[in-house]
Amino acid sequence: MNFKNITIGLAAVALSVIGCTISERGSSASADDNVYANFPVTLKGYTGSKTTSESYTGQMARQVLHDTLKKLAGKGNGKPSSTLKAKLNSYFFGKAKGRPIIAPKSNGKFVIKQTKVEQISKKKNLSGKTYKGTISGMPNNMSGPALIKFWIDRASSAKKGVDLNNGYNYPQLISKFLMGAVFYNQAVDNYLDEKLSAKKKPNNKPYKKGAHYTGKEHSWDEAFGYFGMPAHGMTLTSKQLYAIAKRKPEALAYADHNGDGKVDLYKEMVFAPAYYAASFDKKGKTTYAKTITQAFLDGRRVITSAKGAKLTDTQRASLRKYAAIIEKNWEQTLAEAVFKYAGSCFKDLKELKKDQSAKSLAKYVKHWGELKGFSLSLQTGRKNLGETATRLNRLIGFGPVLMNSSQVVDINSKGQYVKDQSSGLDNYMVHMLKVQKLMVDKFGVKALDNDALSGLGSMIKKLGKGAAAEND
Repeated sequence: MNFKNITIGLAAVALSVIGCTISERGSSASADDNVYANFPVTLKGYTGSKTTSESYTGQMARQVLHDTLKKLAGKGNGKPSSTLKAKLNSYFFGKAKGRPIIAPKSNGKFVIKQTKVEQISKKKNLSGKTYKGTISGMPNNMSGPALIKFWIDRASSAKKGVDLNNGYNYPQLISKFLMGAVFYNQAVDNYLDEKLSAKKKPNNKPYKKGAHYTGKEHSWDEAFGYFGMPAHGMTLTSKQLYAIAKRKPEALAYADHNGDGKVDLYKEMVFAPAYYAASFDKKGKTTYAKTITQAFLDGRRVITSAKGAKLTDTQRASLRKYAAIIEKNWEQTLAEAVFKYAGSCFKDLKELKKDQSAKSLAKYVKHWGELKGFSLSLQTGRKNLGETATRLNRLIGFGPVLMNSSQVVDINSKGQYVKDQSSGLDNYMVHMLKVQKLMVDKFGVKALDNDALSGLGSMIKKLGKGAAAEND
C-alpha cells in the first residue's frame, strides 16, 4: 500500500491515538488505498457467490430513517394529529415494508437511486438501537427511546414542529440527539468496544448463520456505516463532501462513484455524522472526517489480513488503537457542534435584545435545539463524562431562557412543561460562553465555529457575582 499524502506515517498513526491528523487527499490516489470497498471474502469454508465481504446496509437504512424522521417532525399544523404521530412512530419504532424515503430526496440533477427504505435494508428501525441509558440532561430521568417518543408526541402537535412558547424545535432536538444516541453510541460503545473483544464475534466464524463475512469484519463495517461516509469519501475534499450532503446539483459528479448517473444511498451519500465532521474541516483547522475514515480503512485492512483466522492479541490491539482514533475525533466533532451552537445562541440573544420578532425568536429556538441535542449526544458515548456532563446540563438547562426570563425547569406527571424564572438573559448569555470554554478545556476543539469567547471576561465583569450562577 502506498499512502503518499498521509502527513503522519502509518506506524505513527497506530501509536498515537491523540492528536492524529491526516491531510486531505486528492483523487490521484489509488482506489484500493482510498475506497471502503472490494474487501475479499475471507470466511473459511464459504461456498457462495459473494466476492466481497463489506456490508453495512442496515446502518445506512438507519441514516435514512433519521433524515426522514427529522423531515416529518416539521410537518405539524399546530393541532394534535394522530396521523402524523403514527407516521413519525413508524420511522422510529416500526419495521414495516413500503416506508417511502422522505429525506434525502432527489434535487434536480442530483438524482437519488432509492425511493423506499427496504431498497437499502429490510426490517430496520431506530428505537432498537437508541441509547437505553438515563438522559440526565432532561427531566424525569427518561431513557433515550422514551425521550424520543415524548418529543415525537410534541412534534406531532406543534406548528412545523416548533413550540415557541416553551422554546423547543423538535426536528432539531430529535435529529441532533439521535446522531449521538444511535450513530455515535452504537459505533463507539458497541461495535468498536464490546464487539472487538476476543470472545465476541470472532473472526474465524461467520457473523451469523449463513453470512459471507466474519464476525469482526461485519462488526467493523457496521461501525463504519454509522459514521455515514460514502465508500469513496477519502477521494473527496471536505467541501465536496459538504456539497453532497446538501444535495447540490453539481455534487452529482462527486457522489456518483460508479458512474450510473444516480446517487446510491448505500455507498455514495454523505449522512449526518460525516457531514458535520466535513463541515468543520472546511475551515482547514481540522481533519475529522478524513482522520476517522482513514482509521476505519486501516482497521478493516488489519481484519482482512487475518484471512479468516482468529485475530491475534496484536491484531486486536491494533484495532483498539484505530477505534480510539475514531472515538476521539468523533467525540471532538460533537463537541465542536456544541461549541458552534452555543455561539449561535449567544449571538441570537444579543440580537433578540434589539429585535423581539417571531422570526428572531424562531432562529434562537432552532439553534438552541441543535445545541441541546448535540450536548445530549455528547453524553451517549462509551465514556462517562461525569462532572463535565453535569456542568454542561446545568449551563444549558432543560429549556432555553425566553424573553420574559422564564425557562422550562420540569415536566409534570401529566407531561406538561413547568416553567420558572431564570437569572435572566444576560446571565444565560454568559452560560453560552461558558459552554464554549468547557468544550475547549475538556475536548480541545479547534474549528471554533461561532467563537464568541472573547466577550466572556467583559460580560462577567459587567454582571459581577451573578454571572457565576448556573442552572440547577
